[in-house]
Amino acid sequence: MVDVTDPSSLAVAGFRGEPFDVLVSCLASRTGLPDDAWAIDYRAHVSALHAGKAAGVTHVILLSAICVQKPVLAFQHAKRAFEGVLAASGLDYTIVRPTAFFKSLSGQIDRLKRGKSFLIFGDGTLTACKPISDDDLGTYIAECLDDPDRRNRVLPIGGPGEAVTPKAQGEQLFALLGREARFTHVPVALLDVIIVTLAMLGRLVPTLAAKAELARIGRYYATESMLVLDPVTGQYDARATPSTGSETLFDYYARVIRGEAVAERGDHAVF
Repeated sequence: MVDVTDPSSLAVAGFRGEPFDVLVSCLASRTGLPDDAWAIDYRAHVSALHAGKAAGVTHVILLSAICVQKPVLAFQHAKRAFEGVLAASGLDYTIVRPTAFFKSLSGQIDRLKRGKSFLIFGDGTLTACKPISDDDLGTYIAECLDDPDRRNRVLPIGGPGEAVTPKAQGEQLFALLGREARFTHVPVALLDVIIVTLAMLGRLVPTLAAKAELARIGRYYATESMLVLDPVTGQYDARATPSTGSETLFDYYARVIRGEAVAERGDHAVF
């Protein structure tokens, strides 16, 4: 068992004195809370980088996230900080920034099966993304091992097809269930009130401060698209967001509803 937060454990139980050519990291903090983010998204990666160098690693492939284009939250700043360390390390690097995962957009399937409405922020078109499956992302990362054109680059990547909005996700789920679409519109302002209230109470109760940060994370994903951000216009651009793979989010929804796949959401749940 390796403790990724302990540099000695990484070196002794992780690399075990053996030589390696490439380090591939898909490590990420579970909660995104500040302490967790800086411990895992930054310090654990720095330790792994040092241990990798000692083991002869010459190429590091890092699974990051497309949301770090516009860093606001602690985990985004932590990820960006390590990206900078990696780029300045002298090793070849490939930084992969995927868009949304299927599992993070599947939290309302059971809700709809129970006859409830689909929850959307605003009118459901505030954001869009090009979701990518685990298999397609895994293939893309594996191909980075031997593709020289993917070295020393930051690579945003999404799945196949057009960008989809939360409203489109709900409409497709209802169609697959053979039901009329019903939506409950949640105002973004409600999240702002929750954040302010929890932040104020968090000065007295630390656990509420953590909940305020989780609410900030929720608000970010409710208002920011997971697409390439144009640095000139400040707008998200679906056409500039590369695509890969073969499975679309709607293909996945159909498999889940048919019982051919399980939406293992874990820490990726939005609802």
